[in-house]
Amino acid sequence: MKLNDFSTSDEIDSRLLNALDSLNQISKTVNQIGPGENLSSINSLQLIVESAIRVVPGSSAVIYTYDEKHQAFDKESRVFAGPDGNPNIQPEPKIEDQPRLNGIGMRAIQRRSHALSYEETNLAIHPYHSALGVRTVGCFPLIIADQVVGLLYVYLHEKREFSRLELLMLENFVNQAAMAIYHTRRLADVHRSLERKEDELKQLRRASLLISSRLRLKDTLEAILQLALEITNGHYGIFRLLDKSGKTLITSAIAGENLARPLVEALDIDAKSIMAQVARTRQPILISDLRARPWSQVYYPLDAGLEMRSELAVPIISASGKLEGVLNLESPVPGAFDENDRHMLQSLSTYAVTALQEARLLDAMQDVAMFMLSQPLQYIFDRLAEVACDLLNTSSSAIWLLEKDELILRASSGTSRHGDRIPLHNSLTGLALLQKDSINSEDVMNDPRFFNPDLARLNNWRRAFITPLIPGENESPIGAFAVYSPESGAKFAESDWDNKVLSILSHYAVLAIQNESRRQALRSAQEQHAVAETFAAVGDIASNLLHHLNNKVGTIPVRVQNIQDKCQPAIHADPYLAHNLEEIEQCAMEAMQTVRENLSHLRPIRLEPIFVAARIRDAIQAAQLPVGVSIDLVNIDHLPLVMAGGQSLTFVFTNLLENAANAMKDQGQITIEGLSKHRWVEISVKDSGPGIPPELHDRIFELNFSGRSNSQPKNLGFGLWWVKTLMTRLGGSVTIESDGRHGATFILNIPRAEERQ
Repeated sequence: MKLNDFSTSDEIDSRLLNALDSLNQISKTVNQIGPGENLSSINSLQLIVESAIRVVPGSSAVIYTYDEKHQAFDKESRVFAGPDGNPNIQPEPKIEDQPRLNGIGMRAIQRRSHALSYEETNLAIHPYHSALGVRTVGCFPLIIADQVVGLLYVYLHEKREFSRLELLMLENFVNQAAMAIYHTRRLADVHRSLERKEDELKQLRRASLLISSRLRLKDTLEAILQLALEITNGHYGIFRLLDKSGKTLITSAIAGENLARPLVEALDIDAKSIMAQVARTRQPILISDLRARPWSQVYYPLDAGLEMRSELAVPIISASGKLEGVLNLESPVPGAFDENDRHMLQSLSTYAVTALQEARLLDAMQDVAMFMLSQPLQYIFDRLAEVACDLLNTSSSAIWLLEKDELILRASSGTSRHGDRIPLHNSLTGLALLQKDSINSEDVMNDPRFFNPDLARLNNWRRAFITPLIPGENESPIGAFAVYSPESGAKFAESDWDNKVLSILSHYAVLAIQNESRRQALRSAQEQHAVAETFAAVGDIASNLLHHLNNKVGTIPVRVQNIQDKCQPAIHADPYLAHNLEEIEQCAMEAMQTVRENLSHLRPIRLEPIFVAARIRDAIQAAQLPVGVSIDLVNIDHLPLVMAGGQSLTFVFTNLLENAANAMKDQGQITIEGLSKHRWVEISVKDSGPGIPPELHDRIFELNFSGRSNSQPKNLGFGLWWVKTLMTRLGGSVTIESDGRHGATFILNIPRAEERQ
């Protein structure tokens, strides 16, 4: 049946109206999909199949959801509507009714386009439906974001073709169905993510309780010492930990009868003592008789009143190779320790390493958590870089953030020099982002993947360990956390500890970025709300002001014309009088027009889908820039629609263009470049002027600021304050980038239209 087969145009109009009404209802139902009870898309899908059979009289319709990743249909998702238009959702769908792996449905999925039985000569109708008298089948894949999320089957019991109107409306229903399923899945993912976050918070609270209830580091070390004395023949024990300077061993725990404190609390690592020698050589020492040479010359007694004859000391070395301290046991009995005791004490020293690492990591996490919500992002980055060097025994660390195809250095620690930026491609750090996994290199000086081997040689870097910053499981990396070490320093990835520590610090870096983004969003929302309230009040004042100006200034042209009419002889006789009357009339009219144009921005802005390119070109024409100013437009014609007020957006661009022309003194280049992002359209307006000093970047948007350029004769002189205010009212933002020497770039972020639908 073709579109012109209908008996009357009224019937066509009626079906079109019914179809449009169905689309409207479906859209409302899809928009109601939300968390909680409304999470399911079942109502929307049911409405879609019912609408489908109304558009195609005498048909029945079925929707199945589809998991493209696993290439499988969800048997429980079947939604059905029969010829009578009433829902008939079977709780246990019949097996015979399931889509076939080699059927018309799979062909539609593979083709990513609808498949019609009368066009598929080599495919038979499903036997189950054929037995029910179905003669024509239409199968429509539900596709969104280039993913097939389901199938719509439409069955006819008469052998005919679908009309163009039917196919058109079914395609619209398919898009709505795909949106409903996709929206539901996205909400389900968000819901699961929230539940997971809530569960993580519960686990963190539980872990915090467990951590707070466990022994302190000192208590843990004393417990290890006591255990060591019990399983060996030792009588006294001492833990000395290396301080941050790496030059002194500080007493951290002691054990033994009648031993309150050691004779020396702090022991120089270069001193002549057995523990200092163990620290320097990083090798254990087993001494059967302290009176024998050479030990008698270097032995440093625990206590002047105690005479020791044998000693066993082992170094405490972390997984990254960092010396943490020395564990020492002593006994008044000669030959009290043997090789088994040495092995046992070395094993126990690993418990001490674990306790130290966990304590330091916990302290670092608590430290970071304390300033996460109170300190600026840069401070957090700097602190994380310092913590990485401390926990992983590295000479240098760096945090990189991805901007387009480059990684920009945001923070570093240590004495090493870093480049300001490295490419995403053809670099070791970039490879970690592209692979979304940690990367370890044992020789960056000769590793062809390392971008700048000369820098590695300059800093004496031999090893590098890099972890990408990933916001979520299925998200793309936004940067990287890297640590570097000389040949004699840490050996990364020899245990899971390095990966664990850097992963935790990377997660904190991501959280800091997300937290900063949320804080900026909150500030923007608060600012937008404040501006809205202000403009609501100012709008009334503006209307009243405009009314009075109309009554007063608006009469000036009328009075001038009356004078001209009644005093023509005198005016013709006096050119000066004639000229001034014309000037008065013209100035009054221009004043009223200027006031109307500027005060119009105080009224509520009607947001609608807008093409940015058209508004930019309108602004270029309105700005009437001097011939010495050239404009280069880059990637603006194919930008997606934005939600904005057309007049307001044009005014924003006009103001920026005039501001740039003034800054360049009417000679220079203005580049306007567009970029489409996930939620925003970014427009940058860059000039070749002298730039704006960084200390003025915030002030230039203030109402009373007039430092960079003079106001235009045809506006009220509010300058960039209008730009900031209007962008806030549009739900967007404006920022500036300039070093104060090489031009200025104003960056506008405008919400994409689909984000507001």
